[in-house]
Amino acid sequence: MFKRILIANRGEIALRILRCCREMEIETVAVYSEADRTALHVQLATQAVCIGPAKAADSYLNAQAILTAAVKTGCDAIHPGFGFLSENSEFARLCADCGITFIGPSGDVIDAMGNKSAARRLMQAAGVPVVPGSDGSIDTAADAAALAHKIGYPVLIKAAAGGGGRGMRRVYDPAELESSFEAARAEAVACFGDGEMYLEKLVENPRHVEFQILADEMGHVVHLGERDCSVQRKNQKLMEESPCKALTPDLREAMGRAAVNAAKAAGYTSAGTVEFVLAPDGQFYFIEMNTRIQVEHPVTEMVTGIDLIRQQIRIAAHLPLEFSQEDIQLTGHAIECRINAENPAKGFLPSPGKVTFLHLPGGCGVRVDTALYTGYETSPYYDSMVAKVIVHAPNRLQAIRRMRRALEELVIEGIDTGAGLAHMILYHPDYLKGSYTTSFIPEHLDELLSWDCPPKGDDEA
Repeated sequence: MFKRILIANRGEIALRILRCCREMEIETVAVYSEADRTALHVQLATQAVCIGPAKAADSYLNAQAILTAAVKTGCDAIHPGFGFLSENSEFARLCADCGITFIGPSGDVIDAMGNKSAARRLMQAAGVPVVPGSDGSIDTAADAAALAHKIGYPVLIKAAAGGGGRGMRRVYDPAELESSFEAARAEAVACFGDGEMYLEKLVENPRHVEFQILADEMGHVVHLGERDCSVQRKNQKLMEESPCKALTPDLREAMGRAAVNAAKAAGYTSAGTVEFVLAPDGQFYFIEMNTRIQVEHPVTEMVTGIDLIRQQIRIAAHLPLEFSQEDIQLTGHAIECRINAENPAKGFLPSPGKVTFLHLPGGCGVRVDTALYTGYETSPYYDSMVAKVIVHAPNRLQAIRRMRRALEELVIEGIDTGAGLAHMILYHPDYLKGSYTTSFIPEHLDELLSWDCPPKGDDEA
């Protein structure tokens, strides 16, 4: 097992990894930017090293500075968390060159799955269902128009190196295709330094359902059930839950089997997520694989009882999985609400600033992952997520009511957050019935923001 792990991240995920390492009796090295000098992960780690100025490009994305810190502090592994360098194949290779274990898949696997067009071809070869679309990259707007005419509108133009909704455009009318293609490609170049594009048929009003997988170096691959991530705004997830209300046992088995096949086709090791869209007619299609731990991983931990960070570390240390597929059972229901420092009523305007008072919810079945404390100043330089509230209960309705109670107890003063919006979502009839899709927020945002108080009569959702 590793003696010392450098955590190449910040915020709540850095704390999540740090706490797991502490339980495994592994020393930790925190890296931090000048803006994070007073951050909680810096205070709790065995050692801490400043790696640069506030801007992420000069600190948390500075691979050389992170590797220098790892070497100087005698680390034998690096955990990248999510975001930043977590899906950077070159960083994974640099770690190997320095004799340091990257806790995640190899650089080659990251490349294979990170390029959405290449991943799509790999999945087709493995028999995993994919959305109808281009077999490879699309070079010009004219090529995109020809394919769109063939498969029918609406279509989705996507960056091969994309993620988080960037480099993506929906096109409903042939007259919009050329401008949308060029806009998506320009955004892809700006965000990812890569203008490779591909095209898919747009599946309208789907659910976004992802399967958590774990794969060790001995060839054992398992899935840990699904997460419904359909409550999202501009392709950014706001809430997640497990299990998905729309899945029958047969559909869960089929999608889980496809996720495992996807991981095997990629030669995957570590924790990963295979993402699908689930169409209204019950057909599902692969859209991408995330080669890292996910923000919403606690939902899976709550329903399976399996510590995913611990499993990542064990796999990276060349140890086998501690369980088989038959050992994994989904128990009860879990929901996660992401708490972002932003104002939904003002167009989700970011709200960095000093937390003047903080009270976190607790009680049976409530978990809060956060790096906040009273007096902490959130930074404008990084992602706006400041906390995750996760609940677990015997069934979905009880989980919804537990989450309502938890959000009512949550107090974060000094900054605006989206907690109030999340609270209202939990009362909306479509959410209560579990009949929502990825269109839920676009269709109901104005309605949700107009409510002064939750509506009555949710019962027997």
